[in-house]
Amino acid sequence: MKVTKYGHCCLLIEEKGLRILTDPGGYSTAQNDVKDIDVILITHEHADHIHIPSLKDCIKNNPEARIITNRGVAKLLDPEGIKYEIVEDGEKIEINRVLIEAIEGKHEFIYNGWADVQNTGFFIGDRLFYPGDSFHNPRRLVDILALPVAGPWCKISDAVKYAIKVKPRIAFPVHDGALKIMGGNHKVPEKELPKHNIQFVILEDGKETEL
Repeated sequence: MKVTKYGHCCLLIEEKGLRILTDPGGYSTAQNDVKDIDVILITHEHADHIHIPSLKDCIKNNPEARIITNRGVAKLLDPEGIKYEIVEDGEKIEINRVLIEAIEGKHEFIYNGWADVQNTGFFIGDRLFYPGDSFHNPRRLVDILALPVAGPWCKISDAVKYAIKVKPRIAFPVHDGALKIMGGNHKVPEKELPKHNIQFVILEDGKETEL
């Protein structure tokens, strides 16, 4: 499996020739020019995960791409006339011999009065789990974990504990756009996860990495 990170939570995942883009949000722009995308997965409706102008650029460059998401995101897509497919919690769809399973996990708590949004994680190719903005444990073997590490709802201690609980072979950081803006780092998971036999890999933006 090959993964290219375009920033924050926008990933290009290539498995068996299938090219899957996740969460083209407002913290990244490089995805606007990517070609040959087969599938676009959108976990939830927050602006750092779906930026409508960016999504429209992706569709313009990839008119045959299938958008797979949930009912919460659908409310944003309907007024724009953007076609999509809803895959509910536990449902699976196979595209070009690659299995994609929706796993709904509650969006982590931000603050009292901030509305909950539907958050759908995706298990890709029976290998990679991308939970969106959730520390949901899928309670199954996870080879590769896209690990959220920063944000208004995320403490690094909780992120590390989550990775240890899931026990992937490899974890790499996502949801780290704010860290890059502020000049932060990944020292805690870099130091702690290998103690639990979890390889922590920091993906360089725009660079394809074999995992």
